[in-house]
Amino acid sequence: MGMLEGKKALIVGVASPRSIAWGIAEAMHREGAELAFTYQNEKLKSRVEKIAEQTGSSLTMPLDVADDDQIDAVFDTLKNEWGALDIIVHAVGFAPRDQIEGEFADVVSREGFRIAHDISSYSFAALARAGRPLMEGRNGAMLTLSYLGAVRAMPSYNVMGLAKASLEAGVRYLAHGLGPHGIRVNGISAGPIKTLAAAGISKFRAMLEHVETTAPLRRSVTIEDVGNTAAFLCSDLAGGITGEITYVDAGYNIVGMAGLD
Repeated sequence: MGMLEGKKALIVGVASPRSIAWGIAEAMHREGAELAFTYQNEKLKSRVEKIAEQTGSSLTMPLDVADDDQIDAVFDTLKNEWGALDIIVHAVGFAPRDQIEGEFADVVSREGFRIAHDISSYSFAALARAGRPLMEGRNGAMLTLSYLGAVRAMPSYNVMGLAKASLEAGVRYLAHGLGPHGIRVNGISAGPIKTLAAAGISKFRAMLEHVETTAPLRRSVTIEDVGNTAAFLCSDLAGGITGEITYVDAGYNIVGMAGLD
């Protein structure tokens, strides 16, 4: 029996079979969870439906996380279909492209700052608020995805670093507030992975090579690595863990000086 047997999980943010969200969905399906998926827009609908089919799921719903009505509609559907919910996976992050190129002070704008924080950070809290009634008293778990840029200055990550820092603070505040309701909240800070989203990051190949030669494990990580950690954190095996940011980056975050070996 898998460690998520009998659990019902909502996966928000899967966009392709190369995405971290897909790695998480695949691991949770393997461990016995029943899955539901959201898609951002009609363009992605058929793609997400095909992904859902691979996990035996036919439950896919439209969700623009910037729209509170759509968020409410998703949880209304889950209430009608399942009656309850055990897991929410938030794999959502976005900033306008012009905000993640060049020097932070040169490119940051008020609107870009707002969008990055709304989509990448606030949406996690919005999902928590809407999903809480379905998760109360079920040893539920919420999980989000962060990056080292939340705590270190990274080239061109810019306003996304601030948004991820906000997201990580949100993990702690949500964990504190939802703990009495029987809901744990955690985050995974994943190392760079070749995903569709990563394709838009300047000098990503160089970043990946740097990690592979610097990280203690001398490799980059995979969506499977992240998926396995996510499945554990959302299982009852991790019942005493909440409010934590777990690094899945082959140990890169512990390195203080690179290239001196």
